Amino acid sequence: MSKKQDTIKDFSKIGPDPNFVKGLSVPELRQLAEEIRRRIIEATSVYGGHLASNLGTVELTIALFRSFSFPKDKLIFDVGHQAYTEKILTGRSLEHLGEKGGPSPFVSRRESVYDCFEAGHAGTAMSALSAFVIDRDLKKENYDVVALVGDASIVNGLSFEALNLFPALHSKGIVVINDNDMSISPPVGGMADLFRSISTSKVYNRLKRDYKKVLLRAPGGNRLYEISYAFKTKVKAMLVPTTIFDSLGYTYIGPVDGHDFKALEKAFRKAKRASKPAVVHVLTQKGRGYKPAEEDRTGYWHGVTPFYIDEGRPKNDHPGFMSWSHFHGDLVAEAMEEKKRILICPAMIKGSHLEKAFEKYPGRSFDVGISEEHALTLAGTLGSLGYHPIVSIYSSFLQRAYDELLHDGARIASPMLLLIDRAGLVGTNGATHQGIYDPAYLRSIPGVRLAQPSTPAIARFLFEEGLADRRGPYAIRYPHSMIDPLDKDDRLPESGEGLFLKEGGDALLIGVGNMGRELFSRLEGKGIAFLDPVYLFPLEGKTLDKIASYSKIAVYDPYGTDEGFASELALRLSERHYEGEIHVHAVKNAYIPSMKILDQEIEAGVDIETVLSKVEKELLP
Repeated sequence: MSKKQDTIKDFSKIGPDPNFVKGLSVPELRQLAEEIRRRIIEATSVYGGHLASNLGTVELTIALFRSFSFPKDKLIFDVGHQAYTEKILTGRSLEHLGEKGGPSPFVSRRESVYDCFEAGHAGTAMSALSAFVIDRDLKKENYDVVALVGDASIVNGLSFEALNLFPALHSKGIVVINDNDMSISPPVGGMADLFRSISTSKVYNRLKRDYKKVLLRAPGGNRLYEISYAFKTKVKAMLVPTTIFDSLGYTYIGPVDGHDFKALEKAFRKAKRASKPAVVHVLTQKGRGYKPAEEDRTGYWHGVTPFYIDEGRPKNDHPGFMSWSHFHGDLVAEAMEEKKRILICPAMIKGSHLEKAFEKYPGRSFDVGISEEHALTLAGTLGSLGYHPIVSIYSSFLQRAYDELLHDGARIASPMLLLIDRAGLVGTNGATHQGIYDPAYLRSIPGVRLAQPSTPAIARFLFEEGLADRRGPYAIRYPHSMIDPLDKDDRLPESGEGLFLKEGGDALLIGVGNMGRELFSRLEGKGIAFLDPVYLFPLEGKTLDKIASYSKIAVYDPYGTDEGFASELALRLSERHYEGEIHVHAVKNAYIPSMKILDQEIEAGVDIETVLSKVEKELLP
């Protein structure tokens, strides 16, 4: 075996210069792709991460590094959940992926000069492409800018805005669309259908090549080809519908086999020669190289927890337990029996366990794709038309639809039940996905009610109350942690009031969610009263009167920043001229990086052990 092939097999010797790929033969490139896939599968099986999306873009990423000169040229990943191959090629290990001290699960400018832009949400790459092109042209520099965008990300509203305006810059940029006929789960909408229909262009491209080749061989062939241009255009119109990209002013190239190195490099050469912005449409197989991921049509293998490679099942089973997400997904399936209820979800059917509802009530269940703004305006309008929409959405995705919730929901008092999944610290998905900010931004919207359950019984109580409430948006937030669905604690609050589990004395602990209860269990028998607030805002009524009667208060909220519930409580108490002590233990209002959840809790100072020690000093004599 050659020395070059030995180097390919030894991943510890790859990087930090990925230019070695430019000297490899096609067989060597295929061997490299296999080795990278093995590395991705092994790493995600240990640490979790984005598996299927990365397996599908191995050849595509290698071909990009062969065709362009990064980091002089710029490669922008949309979302960044398909960048593991780039990490490996640029000398980064996937060891401790997403953990403290390990590589980011997305791209990270702090990690590498090759990561010129970072994001964790969809739709940003086209706007970033525009910015890099403007910067390049103003500085009169010469390099290519490439945006790698998924077929589901390109239909995001932000992508469309930038896609529409980019040709107006009258400059050059290259958009690579990774079309794997999957978002996290199968894509929806007209653009998905368009991508499927474009496959007929293969026929046209072949005919065009043969036609031109024959004419140019004949005497006066160039002139004949020019004269026949109008006829050729009519033939194209018959065989290939003009794509939206052609209409917007792009040179459309494709579709291209995303696992064929020669075809990819040929397409990229053409894109580099184009006189205007180019779109390269690449067809890939999501999950390629790992059979369970290849066959997945639900999105299960998109982002994974640690799993057994040979068995294709997760390592972290919790017999008898289920996640808060799963519990609420089951509540939704029950609630959809009422015909005035409509379910709306932005691409997270699997993640929020909504499969039952979508299967039983397909006519009233809508996956709007990665289009959070559309989801909230759709819900707000349906609520105003007499329906009661249920919107299931991740906390970090809801922040993208702040305006729509305010303007098209709360402002017109449109009823909707907002289920905010993945609330709190989220671990290895990192700073872009933390669910800690929604209490702070939601409390600024008049008319929004926000609650967080700590037991299954309270969760059901809040869910039913939210569906009966027609005053406007009623929001319930919950983490993705595990609960016992058979928990026998059936104590319930009065509507709008918190639940005191213990009263008396002059010291009160207010603890949010099931972690709040866990902290209290460590303090039982020490004379400290405990309040499960249940309702985070608005804060009013008897509960606030009782809180104000204690001279020492400790607030524990490991699910939100100190700008959320804790600030709301402090404000309401100050309005009552409260003169006692208030000690706040909430997540610091900062960007929390990727690491295990316990490490994040320690970093933020909200882990049980740290807070227990502090609360004892603050509340006990």
